[in-house]
Amino acid sequence: MCAHPNLVLADHPLAGHLLAGLRDTKTSPERFRVLAKRLATVLVLEATRNLAVRDATVRTPLADAPARLIGTMVVAVPVLRAGLGMLETVTELLPDVQVGYVGLERDETTLQPTSYYLKVPQLAGAAVLLLDPMLATGGSAAFAATLLKQRGAADLQLVCVVAAPEGVRRMADEHPDVRVVTAALDDHLNEVGYIVPGLGDFGDRLFGTF
Repeated sequence: MCAHPNLVLADHPLAGHLLAGLRDTKTSPERFRVLAKRLATVLVLEATRNLAVRDATVRTPLADAPARLIGTMVVAVPVLRAGLGMLETVTELLPDVQVGYVGLERDETTLQPTSYYLKVPQLAGAAVLLLDPMLATGGSAAFAATLLKQRGAADLQLVCVVAAPEGVRRMADEHPDVRVVTAALDDHLNEVGYIVPGLGDFGDRLFGTF
């Protein structure tokens, strides 16, 4: 097991079942999108488990009833393009969520991530969910987390489908305060940076661009 003070594995039978379908090479892009959305539901429920709440009262057809409502703004920020496969789940579960976007690419000279697009709402005081399905080397996720912190994010979680130990270690080193919620901690990265066993390129399988 790879040490990370804030690594959370969504250890739920449904998560394992859905992840098996995502890993399967026989799964079509159409089916892949359905499974990704359903697994994202499990992950987002885990990520929002400790959201701040406030007490309220609602009127039922019979009487007043005590209620607990989400007491903080939630902002979802998918990393383009693969993170879009998790966004619909968040907007359905949290209709009041605000959405930002971060687009990253790798500089061919330095091999480091650079941002080609960044648009986010107010992040200070919000619970921010960074959506990036594959935590491989951790370079993109760590860079995205840095960008969001620079714009005020203090309560930040990374929600991913599969993580590699190398990426988890990088997040622990650079962002030990960021909670990483994932369905699986896989074995290692191969020589070209793919997670093993992984599930291939999430974006390509999601959008059918093989």
